[in-house]
Amino acid sequence: MTSGPKLLFADPKGRVMEHPYLIATLRSGEELVPPQDRPIPLPSAGRLVHLPGRLPVGLHPETGELELVREMKVGGKTFVPNAVGALLPPGYTRTFLPGEVKGDGPILPQWAYTAAAWGKEGPVAWAIHTDTRSHWDPEKYSTPEMRSLVDSHMARFPGNRVLKQLKTCALLYRCFTSQNTFYVRDEAAIPASVMCNARCVGCISDQPEDGPPASHERMDDGPSGEEMGVIGLYHLERAPGRTMVSFGQGCEGEPLTRYKAIAEAIRYMRERTDKGSININTNGSLTHGLVALFDAGLDAIRVSLNSAVKDLYEAYYKPVKYTWEDVEASISLARDRGAYLALNLLLFPGVTDREGEVEALERLVSKYQVDQVQTRSLCIDPLQYLDVAREKGAGGEPVGIRTLLKRLKAARPGLIIGNFARGLDERENAAGSV
Repeated sequence: MTSGPKLLFADPKGRVMEHPYLIATLRSGEELVPPQDRPIPLPSAGRLVHLPGRLPVGLHPETGELELVREMKVGGKTFVPNAVGALLPPGYTRTFLPGEVKGDGPILPQWAYTAAAWGKEGPVAWAIHTDTRSHWDPEKYSTPEMRSLVDSHMARFPGNRVLKQLKTCALLYRCFTSQNTFYVRDEAAIPASVMCNARCVGCISDQPEDGPPASHERMDDGPSGEEMGVIGLYHLERAPGRTMVSFGQGCEGEPLTRYKAIAEAIRYMRERTDKGSININTNGSLTHGLVALFDAGLDAIRVSLNSAVKDLYEAYYKPVKYTWEDVEASISLARDRGAYLALNLLLFPGVTDREGEVEALERLVSKYQVDQVQTRSLCIDPLQYLDVAREKGAGGEPVGIRTLLKRLKAARPGLIIGNFARGLDERENAAGSV
């Protein structure tokens, strides 16, 4: 007999139900596996979602065999079920993907689908609470006064193209970093670029016609250095306690393609205040542009990557006129300049935790004494990413996401594992929960 939480499925209207006897399965890369690595109760800000066109796969409790669920009958109606996953709030990192196979359906929208099931006390998900700091609590966002705060800030800086973009991000996409700009607290977004020199398969702001719908509309009018500078200065001078401004957001292209305007914005801020931290979220492609930003006063950087292995990195990012070697050169530069150095690691269970991939990441965080690894569950159709990663990168059996994170911390004593950005002033005080 096999035991474990029950398989979930959804009807064509998206209503989620518990299977009468099948046990949930999990996906790790190409493999479907039985329940393992004890799940957590689904966080209150998390939610269950159906995966259209994906068939759920369960485990028979008596035989232990995998069973593909092609048809269900509920309330006298027979239908083809959809698989179910969970979406997690900020601060959590998934450890497994939903157990499903492709049926007759499109590429899934760009979300970080997480394995979920029905436990004794309710819904559960396979995840780790990797950042317990409370300042990104969803209850603190999208509050009733959000719209009036947006209107007030836009009246304060009429015609500012930064705020024009952030208004959409804050009210339509409910982007927390964008909303922070209007709340005047914590890390504030300063979008800068309309262009990108990568063609990421999972890009959330630009997709080809045959791809999934982009979840964000890209910025279409790049602001001047002064426009960015005045918004950043206002935030740094007035936000209480820990404060930071960040160039490079999901609604834009690669900020380093506008490094001259960003350098102007940084100089504008630093000529008027020494408060807070100035960060850039980047693919690290243009090392010479990064030099100009450090010269202007940049003190924190977060470099995004899905792998520290050249062929898998380039298969996903599809870089234009740059290579993995340029990314590593930028990481090296950031360490030489004494910046707070974070990696935005796009995690995918069963690929990122392959033995060879883990070893490459261990070498990277150790060699450059990385301050933080921000775990970011990759928002992409799982089967789409597996098509990218198949026969790419370093091989070996998956060791598990928990083991991956523990090994990174062992490789670089003092490394912080978390989900939220930190600045130079937090290097000595930050603590992770993994």
